[in-house]
Amino acid sequence: MWTPTLVDSGQPKYLALVEAITQAIESGELKVGERLPPQRRLAWNLGLNPSTTMQAYREAARRHLVSGEVGRGTYVLAGSKEATLFRLKQPSERSSVIDLSTNVPVTNENSQDEMAALSTLMSGGHAQRLQNYLSADDLAFGRAQGAAWLNARGLNLPPENVMLCNGAQHGLFMALLSLCQPGDPVLVEAFTAPGIKAAGRQLRLPLHGIALDRHGIIPDEFDRMARATGAKVVVLTPVLQNPTSTIMSPQRQLEIAEIARQHDLLIIEDDVYGALTSTPPLTRLLSKHGLLVTSLSKTVAPGLRVGWIAGDPSVLELIDPHAQATHWGISPLCLTIASQWISDGTAQRRLTWQTEETTQRWRLAKKILGAALYQSDSPSPHVWITSDISSMALAHACRAEQVDVVPAEVFAVRQSDVHAIRISLCAARDRTQLKIALERVAGIIAKTPTQ
Repeated sequence: MWTPTLVDSGQPKYLALVEAITQAIESGELKVGERLPPQRRLAWNLGLNPSTTMQAYREAARRHLVSGEVGRGTYVLAGSKEATLFRLKQPSERSSVIDLSTNVPVTNENSQDEMAALSTLMSGGHAQRLQNYLSADDLAFGRAQGAAWLNARGLNLPPENVMLCNGAQHGLFMALLSLCQPGDPVLVEAFTAPGIKAAGRQLRLPLHGIALDRHGIIPDEFDRMARATGAKVVVLTPVLQNPTSTIMSPQRQLEIAEIARQHDLLIIEDDVYGALTSTPPLTRLLSKHGLLVTSLSKTVAPGLRVGWIAGDPSVLELIDPHAQATHWGISPLCLTIASQWISDGTAQRRLTWQTEETTQRWRLAKKILGAALYQSDSPSPHVWITSDISSMALAHACRAEQVDVVPAEVFAVRQSDVHAIRISLCAARDRTQLKIALERVAGIIAKTPTQ
């Protein structure tokens, strides 16, 4: 029976047990589908109160490490490696660890935009309106401002080609839910965002990864996978791909668009990072074969849970035929502020600040990490670091140096031998903290023996 050795780190015993479960899964000591010991028996072996092991198993389930079934026991989940993202940012773990694991925008502590927006709303007598459901005028204004935001990205669409949603992840989920049936194959990049993997699991959509290079997915591999799987839906992040930070070149975009037309594929483009660059979205080349999903979360403010799905009206109607399912979870307050900020230029000003700060942090990473950066041509809020040692070993070494990063396994659609980690540059409190963390990572890489 698996019995861990609990490390006395000053945290509650149940969290120490969750940490032990996580490490056992990451190291392969606990394998996918393996049954964990019964709670009472493990409590007896460890000298713990049964309520402690029960609390630990519940927390492990909440972090998507395990799943418990009455009468059958508790088992390791197939996607449990992605739970490192949850584990690394638990607020209850009080330590001096610098968290570079989460893709969040930089917070401008000097900004007064939120206060000004709320003050304007209150002084303008809009408080009562914000307590009601969204009106037709609110929705129309939100769609128009979404079209204006996308116009700045080089995607010129009328408001009727834009649909509101409750953030990009929600938009992506709704698109897959509406356009696919359980069991339908979906093509994605070989390394893709955990949110995309989670959506595939929740909707029972098998994901098939397409090999990448420094210009995005490889056209020949895209063509081969389309033929082999019979997939009709593809989810891609052509601009600042997560996690590799690659940007699809103009020539590559043309090649990918042509293959999509040949196979009659619908490409859902996740463009949540795109506004940080001058690269236009792939969707502009796709016509009815493209659907773009974006939001303000990575560029303007993550708290504004507003996003847009843009595409041909015939495709949008398939996603939300009654024109209400995608937007009913949007807060009137969030939509009002988001729309006003786009209208009066505040969103663009905040985007400019975010882009400049991201650029400075990326240049710092390029200076400190150098050749380890997979993509070193365009500023990115996250970087993909390659190494000669396994990604899990590198992530653990960084953790030992009080820096949290994410190993390649979290993003891999299938088992992979790629040795890489993702570092989120904008997660650090400031550039000083980021410099400290990056120098620690560089020190680890420098000590790694070459193979």
